[in-house]
Amino acid sequence: MSDTTVSNQLSLQSLTVANAKEALAQGLAALSAGQTVFDLGQVETVDSAAVSVLLAWQRAAAHSGSKLELRNLPDQLKSLTKLYGVCTLVSPADLHHH
Repeated sequence: MSDTTVSNQLSLQSLTVANAKEALAQGLAALSAGQTVFDLGQVETVDSAAVSVLLAWQRAAAHSGSKLELRNLPDQLKSLTKLYGVCTLVSPADLHHH
């Protein structure tokens, strides 16, 4: 096995209304390939659609019996998840930092 940090990185640079379907598809494809850690370090632009995409990924992971872990969420995205009150759903690990 080579360094797994690279494979965890989604090649998404934005999570917005404009590419929500594409982002959702990419995440679902990664999940069905057995990937359970998503590194969002590349993401630079987000809007409210990003939250919907993350929730859809979470539902898909739960449905297949796996637990999705999201890493390196952009601050803007963290703010949105707090705003919508879904931060626990999106990133349970973040609870320890409050």
